[in-house]
Amino acid sequence: MLHPRRVLTVAGACFLALTAAVLLLGAAPADVSVRELLLDLATPAVVDTMRVVNGAGDWRGLLPGTLLLFLVFRRARAQWWLWTGLMILAPTLEWAFKNLVGRPRPEGVALSFPSGHATAAAAFFGAVMFLAGALPPRLCAWVRALAMVMIVLVGMARVMLRAHWPSDVLAGIALGLALAAAAGLLASRESVETAPRSGA
Repeated sequence: MLHPRRVLTVAGACFLALTAAVLLLGAAPADVSVRELLLDLATPAVVDTMRVVNGAGDWRGLLPGTLLLFLVFRRARAQWWLWTGLMILAPTLEWAFKNLVGRPRPEGVALSFPSGHATAAAAFFGAVMFLAGALPPRLCAWVRALAMVMIVLVGMARVMLRAHWPSDVLAGIALGLALAAAAGLLASRESVETAPRSGA
């Protein structure tokens, strides 16, 4: 069972801890070693695959994906403003934290922390995991597992494509999941408040 409040607490704490660590330490030794490990795995075929996966973290993948959510899930259609707001808020906060932290990318001068692709992918697929609760149990489990795999793959792609440090990706995932969990909590609260009362 997915507990949005627990996800919000854990993901939010992870994001704050990573932000503090980057502000205080910059690129930690683990950041460098994990990046080098992933880059060692980045054969030309893997890089080509990761370029495709990378699309799941930008607007070209997320815009049709969000529209598909509205098509598949009645609950998403009923609360369209909430899920649309999530997909607008995620890049807005990511941009704000990028400018607050001011960390450069491992290769280049553009801002890096947190990863925008990882934030957006985690927000979207986090929403998928919440909305999948309306599906039959076995299908729900498969959808949630696939959503988590996509979050991880987008994060790996950002490192293998030399765009981000691993901690940028982890922070983006934490931020996106925290936002998706907050949206899930709001969705659940509104559903309870608008549900017809027995005997009314």
